[in-house]
Amino acid sequence: MRDNAVKRKLAAGGVSVGTMMMEFATTGIGRIAAEAGAEFAVFDMEHTGWSMETIRLLMATSRAADIVPMVRVPTLQYHFIARVLDLGALGVVVPLVADAEQARTIVECAKYPPVGRRGTAFEVAHDDYQGSGDLAAKMRRINDEVMILVQIETAQGLDDVDRIAAVDGVDALWIGQYDLTTSLGIPGQFDHPQFRDATRRVVEACRRHGKVAVLGGMDVDALAAGPSNGFRMLVYLADLWIYQQALSRCFRSIREALEGGGRPDA
Repeated sequence: MRDNAVKRKLAAGGVSVGTMMMEFATTGIGRIAAEAGAEFAVFDMEHTGWSMETIRLLMATSRAADIVPMVRVPTLQYHFIARVLDLGALGVVVPLVADAEQARTIVECAKYPPVGRRGTAFEVAHDDYQGSGDLAAKMRRINDEVMILVQIETAQGLDDVDRIAAVDGVDALWIGQYDLTTSLGIPGQFDHPQFRDATRRVVEACRRHGKVAVLGGMDVDALAAGPSNGFRMLVYLADLWIYQQALSRCFRSIREALEGGGRPDA
């Protein structure tokens, strides 16, 4: 089992930056992100249709890089959570968490006994095919290294956010901006006082219970300001939009240069 450098950095009070993959399921994408400076990568199963076979490939190639691979599963079910961890994910993100009972179920699915009920399989991908050794010690270490991130994306989850944040084993809470504003009846209105209050409530719940607040987005300035607003895990997302925006800037520069009769900016 690899050390989870992101979990350790956050536990020490630091800030961790990473990215999210939703489109490019290539053998090089994890290593590309690592070379660019990402400390972790979240591979999405919720909105991509990626199969376990795809995740297996992404975990194998990303674990070869200096990056912490995580997976957002499509739903709260044991066979998704336990399987992505067996394939080598060092963290699991679960969407649409509605209450503390669901959060406890996630912990049970992700942790080995006596903390949880994750089925045991060793000398496979998640422990790098290494010899069994002391199984009790190995299970304790894996439980310590795995990260659990729950997403607060509904009015129900927001109502129970303090109890969710209090659940032992949950490491971080991640606000799903689009889903949460939609659930609150203000879709996409991120400047709305109701959403600002919701954000404050999530951050304060994290602070009270020693959990990490996660901020995801494409606004680099907003991400950079995240720590001053209580967020210590920053997710620059996602690969398809990053690629699209880079192309847009490139083509805009080229066309402006052509129309001006000059050369595009380097």
